[in-house]
Amino acid sequence: MQLSFGSGALWGERTDVTGNGIGPRQFGVLQDIQIDFDWTTKELYGQFQFPVAILRGQGKISGKAKFAQILGLLYTDLFFGATAATGQFAVSELEAAIVPAVTPFTVTVANAASYNDDLGVVYATTGNRFNRVTTPSAAGQYSVNFSTGVYTFSSADANTALLISYTYSVTTSGNKLTLSNMLMGVTPTFKATFYTTYNGEGTALRLNACTANKLSFPTKIDDWTIQELDFMAFADATGTIGYLSTVE
Repeated sequence: MQLSFGSGALWGERTDVTGNGIGPRQFGVLQDIQIDFDWTTKELYGQFQFPVAILRGQGKISGKAKFAQILGLLYTDLFFGATAATGQFAVSELEAAIVPAVTPFTVTVANAASYNDDLGVVYATTGNRFNRVTTPSAAGQYSVNFSTGVYTFSSADANTALLISYTYSVTTSGNKLTLSNMLMGVTPTFKATFYTTYNGEGTALRLNACTANKLSFPTKIDDWTIQELDFMAFADATGTIGYLSTVE
């Protein structure tokens, strides 16, 4: 008797394009995966209560994988079907700063050289928010130069502790995907391989042609972020769905 235990492992590899950098991507820290084979059925009735024959109609194969590892290339290949660039759209949240005691009352953020957008300013002691204006003239007001990452404050906030949030660019590490509004019908496809084992006995399922139809990023307080990718499988160009392999 062959048994199975645990979440197993899942790989996806893009198939609608060829070239470098589209190798197999493993769904890291896999929590669970469910693959369903469903058919519609057509019952033939006569004068009696129960059917005299039942045949299968249309079939559907759907999968739902939950995993915990953030892997940008998995999203670009298997879900969005696009090419990622090296870099990151990064966020600095609540960066500490102090308004100088003398004019010009400006603060240059730590990542000013790659600054790109403002996310607001709050007082470090109270958490009360500042208002962004063209020219600050009262306490609780500020302006920002988007080309230099320099924040300017009113003299009324001189020597005040602040927390600044903003976005900036990283060009040397990570992956950044530009999400484009593509034409309807653009559908990246991939082959999916699932494997689980117990005491050296493995079960493997290969689905030759799949497409993802849902990607979720749910978060919880005091818990891990468990992402979910849903997909559907269909026949490849040869009419083959895939392969199911068991020890027995």
